[in-house]
Amino acid sequence: MRTSYTVTLPEEPPAAPFPALAKELRPRSPLSPSLLLSTFVGLLLNKAKNSKSAQGLAGLRNLGNTDIHHFPPTLSSCPTLFCTPLCFMNSILQCLSNTRELRDYCLQRLYLRDLSHSSRAHTALMEEFAKLIQTIWTSSPNDVVSPSEFKTQIQRYAPRFVGYNQQDAQEFLRFLLDGLHNEVNRVIARPKSNTENLDHLPDDEKGRQMWRKYLEREDSRIGDLFVGQLKSSLTCTDCGYCSTVFDPFWDLSLPITKRGYPEVTLMDCMRLFTKEDVLDGDEKPTCCRCRARKRCIKKFSIQRFPKILVLHLKRFSESRIRTSKLTAFVNFPLRDLDLREFASENTNHAVYNLYAVSNHSGTTMGGHYTAYCRSPVTGEWHTFNDSSVSPMSSSQVRTSDAYLLFYELASPPSRM
Repeated sequence: MRTSYTVTLPEEPPAAPFPALAKELRPRSPLSPSLLLSTFVGLLLNKAKNSKSAQGLAGLRNLGNTDIHHFPPTLSSCPTLFCTPLCFMNSILQCLSNTRELRDYCLQRLYLRDLSHSSRAHTALMEEFAKLIQTIWTSSPNDVVSPSEFKTQIQRYAPRFVGYNQQDAQEFLRFLLDGLHNEVNRVIARPKSNTENLDHLPDDEKGRQMWRKYLEREDSRIGDLFVGQLKSSLTCTDCGYCSTVFDPFWDLSLPITKRGYPEVTLMDCMRLFTKEDVLDGDEKPTCCRCRARKRCIKKFSIQRFPKILVLHLKRFSESRIRTSKLTAFVNFPLRDLDLREFASENTNHAVYNLYAVSNHSGTTMGGHYTAYCRSPVTGEWHTFNDSSVSPMSSSQVRTSDAYLLFYELASPPSRM
């Protein structure tokens, strides 16, 4: 199996002024223009690394925020209610920009070796995403960066993001990670689907075999970071037969405990997600041993913990009449989130630290997304509100607006 690794920018002496560097390079130059450009970008990134002022604190322009001056002053001063249709995109981009290993993957240009060069159309999303991350991390604090070129590529990959309508941040994250994964997938020719029956194997071995089969088709640096494996077990209450299924996941959508509790914690949500669920009546599945529809008990557990765990708090619910939002405060830890009780096998590698939160304030009719992120360089927390970036205390991170929680594994994951 592959070994996951952390990429860090090399420490170098302070870079000389760029005109002098260009003068030194000129006499040696049978180099190609593309190599010269790559070298120049590398120098910029190394200079940014050594600069105390460049800390990934650039804001992102809200591309749909163009008509704010047409509103009366009392309204134009309230971005939460008006003119912030692409805040969902900016919030997710800032969370990903502060994902340490993804940031290094972009800053070190390591994605270039994974790109498929068969067609420009198949690499443009990853290239524009990486350029945007590079720009954020080579800009001065409080600079404002335009993500327009990136938006052009994400809407080509996922046409649902064409235009300037407000969208769901979790759906955007899923589409973006899927697109990046597809473009840097190390598997060039996917093998034919194998229908081999693995039910005779012990569950742990079956999980390992299913993970191996997954990697034969889907193998990227993006997946290395964000993909875990979920175990679903189905037990027949008549004969006791238990069938198991193992599926990859990019995030976990957690139900929020109903009202009536003095405090809802993230662990409450995890326990609700993994609790046994009785399937009866119209929900009865077919038992493989009984060969008939039987009452069964379904339960989830985590077979493989990802390096980056994204937890989605299910605040929105749809009915035939309208979409409503649950505004309950969910208390979540900033450090030492211990998920070992949800593991399907014994593991010591299931403790996480929080580094980013995508927040949704307001209602389903007039909401706004922001991000709280902990810098992978300084460890300090900042609020990212489109073009505005400001420092914050870690005590301010927990709010009832938390929607997506980004956790980083505190210790190396076990290898299967």
